[in-house]
Amino acid sequence: MDSDRQGGIDWSADSFADILKNDDRYDPRAYSLALAVAEGLREHISGMEYLERFRDFALDEFGPMAFAVLDDWGVHNCTDVGEIVFNLVETGRLGKTEQDSRADFIGGYDFREAFLGPFEV
Repeated sequence: MDSDRQGGIDWSADSFADILKNDDRYDPRAYSLALAVAEGLREHISGMEYLERFRDFALDEFGPMAFAVLDDWGVHNCTDVGEIVFNLVETGRLGKTEQDSRADFIGGYDFREAFLGPFEV
């Protein structure tokens, strides 16, 4: 197994240097994760639908460590996910419609509840 691959994500596929030059708030692996979440989509989804997929994907990928991993990568809330998505849109890695905006990611869900709640006993 390639040491740069984990759970189907090729962590070395893109350095995201063009994004990080202008916005270094997020670890490059957060961008790889965001692209993996969108991979395989056959039609456009809303920001809230993307957030649901993001949560499910991160929980599947990292399990009880999802909250800590995302926190380490600078991803603390749904607004951060939207910033990552729109950085990818602005560099042509993801597409959007005229109606899509960063505001679509405001609110969403509480990260602590979404990523730690499923593992509380």
